[in-house]
Amino acid sequence: MASASLLKTSPVINKTDFIKGQPLRQVSVVRCHPSPPSGITVRASSYADELVKTAKTIASPGRGILAMDESNATCGKRLDSIGLDNTEANRQAYRTLLVSAPGLGKYISGAILFEETLYQSTVDGKKIVDVLLGQNIVPGIKVDKGLVPLAGSNNESWCQGLDGLASRSAAYYQQGARFAKWRTVVSIPNGPSALAVKEAAWGLARYAAISQDNGLVPIVEPEILLDGEHNIDRTFEVAQKVWAEVFFYLAENNVMFEGILLKPSMVTPGAECKERATPAQVADYTLKLLHRRIPPAVPGIMFLSGGQSEVEATLNLNAMNQSLNPWHVSFSYARALQNTCLKTWGGRPENVQAAQEALLTRASANSLAQLGKYTGEGESEEAKKGMFVKGYTY
Repeated sequence: MASASLLKTSPVINKTDFIKGQPLRQVSVVRCHPSPPSGITVRASSYADELVKTAKTIASPGRGILAMDESNATCGKRLDSIGLDNTEANRQAYRTLLVSAPGLGKYISGAILFEETLYQSTVDGKKIVDVLLGQNIVPGIKVDKGLVPLAGSNNESWCQGLDGLASRSAAYYQQGARFAKWRTVVSIPNGPSALAVKEAAWGLARYAAISQDNGLVPIVEPEILLDGEHNIDRTFEVAQKVWAEVFFYLAENNVMFEGILLKPSMVTPGAECKERATPAQVADYTLKLLHRRIPPAVPGIMFLSGGQSEVEATLNLNAMNQSLNPWHVSFSYARALQNTCLKTWGGRPENVQAAQEALLTRASANSLAQLGKYTGEGESEEAKKGMFVKGYTY
């Protein structure tokens, strides 16, 4: 459990900071000199201070992100696994269970929502955004439009969604969202090709710039998929290339590093590699990658779990927090927070409390891991089960 002193010192954002009922502020462009010799334009978004405040709030001690932004189709897969139909009422019931878990804000600083959820109310009629704010949890929003085949590549993908993103982001801000998520992927078995890496990095950079111009802290997520038989050294090699490209294009697009968050994959062997890595090895490789590629100006590194078991993801995070880091090294988990919770609920109203307790157990474990204090004692067998699915799509 995170200590009371840590929780009290976590930055708090009031609801009034989020929903101001005012017209959208306009983005200004400021030049250092009427005719700068270098031709460089310095962008100064009117949201700059707010972006930094939001990012620091999410990257607060002992807390991380609950990723509950599954599309309706993906949420349907989750519901189907417990025998429920994919209806709005069932999605609403499950999301209500998640956001209303008592004391969730002790361990969770931000929640990524799907568009339906951002505009949704709980089963008892409270706006989900208001419920989150009441728990001191920052509402976020998934803004990408999913993966499609990348022409000219080795059966790779690119992420769509830039068209209309500015206007959508402005509307999400008005609804109460204060950060955004854009997920693209890189596949090691398929190369990755230089084209796919460049496309991923450029798309992330354009999205990040647009998000910041509209008041949303962008989560930058180039997921390196677990699929493959490659060893941990190959993952490290690819990750170095990907993050070099990502930060090159973030800089090219004048993205303010103090107002972003990253959501990288941990550096692990491929899921089908016979050589497994210990938490200490994962931490060593991953931290080496971060120190080589990530500027210390970035406030938070919120790792994805990518199909690891609940316990494995927590153990690896804990190992990374055994030493001091220049960033807040934490979590942004979906399945690795929700799996046991979902199965405990099973769609039965009488199981809601037990399911919420399961969610809080996992959130508390990852809070301890963020502080480097997780031991792994007393974990259930369900929490130790791997969740990797080959070729998994969201």
